[in-house]
Amino acid sequence: MANKQLFKSSVGRPPPETNARNEAGGKAYALSPQAALAQYAATGCLNTTFYANADMQLQTVLALCAAVEPAFVAKTAVYARQQGQMKDMPALLTAWLAQHGPEWLEPTFARVIDNGRMLRNFVQILRSGAVGRKSLGSRPKRLVQRWLNDSADARLLSAAVGNDPSLADVIKWCIRNRLTRSGRPSMPG
Repeated sequence: MANKQLFKSSVGRPPPETNARNEAGGKAYALSPQAALAQYAATGCLNTTFYANADMQLQTVLALCAAVEPAFVAKTAVYARQQGQMKDMPALLTAWLAQHGPEWLEPTFARVIDNGRMLRNFVQILRSGAVGRKSLGSRPKRLVQRWLNDSADARLLSAAVGNDPSLADVIKWCIRNRLTRSGRPSMPG
């Protein structure tokens, strides 16, 4: 009789062969772009980890954003912020929408940028050029200004805590382009 420890019967079919390698070089299964983006959004820290550095993670997330529909990026940003309590990733995805999915920017911004830190993260990411632009542009600038105008005093005081960029920097960037040709600030309309 054959050794039952070596030749025991398995139930069901064997798992499929692996088709990818993870950052550590081990065997893995490739995810669809949607699943991979959702995984990064819910767990990604955009910092150096044991097997991947921050730049590799950023480039992977941006490539995944380009591979899916902007509507999915918007939904992922909202989920990552509201359910996953993430900070940098939802701000990155929202900033990506400013350049690549402008029709989704406004509803996503309203649900993701919910405090001063998120506002500063969003502006910093846009100004860095990581998502394809270095200026705020008219639509993002309008959303930031609306956030500032609609905020109560307590919310603004809370938003002023922190720097790099500070809330004062954000305000300066928003009003810098509102100068008229005469060099005087234009009246808000």
